[in-house]
Amino acid sequence: MKPEEFRKQFPILERKVYGKNLVYFDNAATAQRPQSVLGLWNELAVNSNANIHRAVHRLADEATEAYEEARSCVREFINASSREEIVFTSGATASVNLAAYSFGEKYVHEGDEIIVSECEHHSNIIPWQLLCERKHAVLKVLPVDNDGYPDLKTLDTLCTPATKLVAVTHASNVLGILNPVRKIIRICHEKGAKVLVDGAQGIVHSKVDVRDLDCDFYVFSGHKIYAVPGTGVLYGKKELLDSMPPFMGGGEMVGTVKFSGTTFAPLPLKFEAGTQNFTGIATLKPALELAGQVFQDEELTACSEAVKSYLGEELKKTEGLRLFGNEHRSCDKFPLFSFVIDGVHHEDLALILDKMGIAVRSGQMCAEPLMDRFGVSGVLRVSLAPYNTMQEAEYFMSSLRKAIDMLR
Repeated sequence: MKPEEFRKQFPILERKVYGKNLVYFDNAATAQRPQSVLGLWNELAVNSNANIHRAVHRLADEATEAYEEARSCVREFINASSREEIVFTSGATASVNLAAYSFGEKYVHEGDEIIVSECEHHSNIIPWQLLCERKHAVLKVLPVDNDGYPDLKTLDTLCTPATKLVAVTHASNVLGILNPVRKIIRICHEKGAKVLVDGAQGIVHSKVDVRDLDCDFYVFSGHKIYAVPGTGVLYGKKELLDSMPPFMGGGEMVGTVKFSGTTFAPLPLKFEAGTQNFTGIATLKPALELAGQVFQDEELTACSEAVKSYLGEELKKTEGLRLFGNEHRSCDKFPLFSFVIDGVHHEDLALILDKMGIAVRSGQMCAEPLMDRFGVSGVLRVSLAPYNTMQEAEYFMSSLRKAIDMLR
């Protein structure tokens, strides 16, 4: 199908902003939700609102079934070996924090090393900083080259026998490029280090097979890929998850509770303490089903590629515009463009574009170290989804030129 047909599934795309048709180009922050997701979310909240796994009544059965169907769907979508390897969280941030705490408690000691790349989101930096402070471990930084790729030659020497884990993003939310995570994982495993992949953007723009990647952990958020907010996934290899202590204590994650000692529930419930966002998590199923259809739709993919190519070429033609991320290897580039324009502040541009009905992101993108690496205080980011059309892209470019003229 064409983007025009696909977008009919997303009610919000019909709205107007300041009297103009909404052009939503902030998909890397949050994707919009299709009617299939909104319908299930509402149905469960209205008709099956009951705590999961605990009661034996009909409502609880329905809510539990929807929740666990989502787990099966996630397992299949990323090709995990078993459902036990799929832990539900509130988002990628919660997933990284869970992994950092529990893995760190078991495996990281004074003098050990954790490596993060220079292009990470804050959510894949700060949890590891906290771990290193708590455990008196060493945090090391893998630099990126001028095109934005992690420096694999440096990684080969940076990773030592003391390195316990390397945390790297699958796809940068600033640079718009897919990292060579398979190569990174191979190098790290040869050195004896585990690898966590932040898939918040990668899950959206590439077909993920965790067994093929051989990553030890993979995390992502539901709201980036059509599901509702407050939903996330931590994939971990079963033997690793089994060996790690719980992140939080509470109801649901226990076997038996005695004042003399407590035993814990089997995977994945060991890591799902308390009442989960069961109506939200269930929406991962229709969201990922839709994402799977997108990956298989050749016409929709071709249209998206054409829009991406058009924007890339037109942005490069814009006087005084500096684009970040590899411009030369389109196979690595997904439809996300971050840039600055000489003499124009990114925030001012975003405000004017908003008045034209165009939603874009401005600022540091929760990636301040990467901003420092490239010597900027912030950028303007344009990020697309398959429901964005060529007509919208053309309108954006004409609006951007007008905004630049107004500010110069």
